[in-house]
Amino acid sequence: MDARRFRALRSAFPVAVLSCCLGLFLSLLSGCSGSLSPGGDEDTTTQAAVPMAVEAADDLQDGYLKVIKDVLPSVVQIQARNDLGSGVVYDGQGHIVTNAHVVGDEDSFRVTTANSEDTLTARLVSSYPQQDLAVIKLDKAPKGLKAAAFGDSAKVEVGQIVLAMGSPLGLSSSVTQGIVSATGRTVTEGRSGGGTGATIANMVQTSAAINPGNSGGALVNLDGRVIGIPTLAATFPGAGEGAAPGIGFAIPASTVRTIADQIVKDGRVTESGRAALGITGRTVVNDDYEVAGVAVVEVMAGGAADKAGIEPGDVITRLGDTDITTITSLSEELASDRPGARTTVTYTRNGNEKTVDVTLGEQ
Repeated sequence: MDARRFRALRSAFPVAVLSCCLGLFLSLLSGCSGSLSPGGDEDTTTQAAVPMAVEAADDLQDGYLKVIKDVLPSVVQIQARNDLGSGVVYDGQGHIVTNAHVVGDEDSFRVTTANSEDTLTARLVSSYPQQDLAVIKLDKAPKGLKAAAFGDSAKVEVGQIVLAMGSPLGLSSSVTQGIVSATGRTVTEGRSGGGTGATIANMVQTSAAINPGNSGGALVNLDGRVIGIPTLAATFPGAGEGAAPGIGFAIPASTVRTIADQIVKDGRVTESGRAALGITGRTVVNDDYEVAGVAVVEVMAGGAADKAGIEPGDVITRLGDTDITTITSLSEELASDRPGARTTVTYTRNGNEKTVDVTLGEQ
């Protein structure tokens, strides 16, 4: 499935409010021997089960309400010149983490918090499009500004209930509910409409609705921990802007913390932790117009490819045991490796196939 992130829309939209009712149907079978006494005692199994089901539903609802009360004040709306997105308060000094595609090329923003209608101003600290993350900072942090608590991405499990918080279609402080559908997804953004084209590894897939304006917000578990930053929603192949319902992706909390900590401390990303081959390339096709590899356009001096003897004009067809057919497939395979990892690169030069050992560098 082709996945791309949604940007905030630039004009007003009519919003259709859909009411959904969830009916709870309990079918209880009770087996017993002997006969009931005259007058017929009530089925105590049914009597006990219905209050238990109601109690369980009440407990879940109370859990939702507590998480929303705890976390929603840490989720803000970010207004750029033409675009709208969301952000998460990162610390008490006014740093806010969001998506790079939310801030775009701008450096000043208007911010609205969940518990106030006052508009605050903020400026860009740094943007890191390679992971579609950015940090902005409020010019003046309001009293009582609450930082969100981030969870451990390694403990995220398929089936966990999650809430997505943000400003879809400009509806600030909105909450949707779903589950973690999968973990460890590697997804590449599109570049159209201002997308970064980033290839992001270990993303959390969720069924919670992610719509334009949710980008940069919070994906939260029932412990009140942010486990990811909603970034992408899937679209049907060939369907233009048609969204595939219930398929969204969030950058994992571990990646968010790694990037945001560096930006807050140093003003920029100093160590990406992402493997690199040290080339620029483009997808090539064969005589049947089928994608057939990545042609090396430029080799970075001293980089991994340069040290391995790869030259401009070579066509990379395999990295390790994985076939490489497009620049996207190469990016996704590199995203699963770490700097310093040893692998092999298979490529063709003047019709001859060669394989070389490579020690990957850092992006």
